Amino acid sequence: MTDEEVAAVLERLPALVNGDGSLVRRGRYLTTRFLIGAGALPVLVEVREGAIADVAVSPPPMQSWRFAIRAGADAWRRFWQAEPEPGYHDLLAMTRFGTARIEGDLHPLMANLRYVKEVLEAPRRAGAGGGDGA
Repeated sequence: MTDEEVAAVLERLPALVNGDGSLVRRGRYLTTRFLIGAGALPVLVEVREGAIADVAVSPPPMQSWRFAIRAGADAWRRFWQAEPEPGYHDLLAMTRFGTARIEGDLHPLMANLRYVKEVLEAPRRAGAGGGDGA
């Protein structure tokens, strides 16, 4: 999976998340922007009251965000597999093993950790993660 393919998966987040009423309800107190690093490609995700309002691939310079989650394209591919291998099954596991890193203001992330984790897992649940890794 290339950086561009990861970005294409992330561009589907509004459809994947906003169609899940329980997930939107879980994030109803979160309004923020966060960055997902898809390898070298930045993807800015805007959340308004739990709904994904916008996903911008390669946003203009100087866009603000509260926190960033960065990982290489291969790490995201492994994370989105239907049955991810150990170390890629969870966002915090990826940070623990050094395949992802989190930067910025951790308060909104940690206060809404379950929501953010489920948003990032939405492509996995939809089968958009690039198959079984073969």
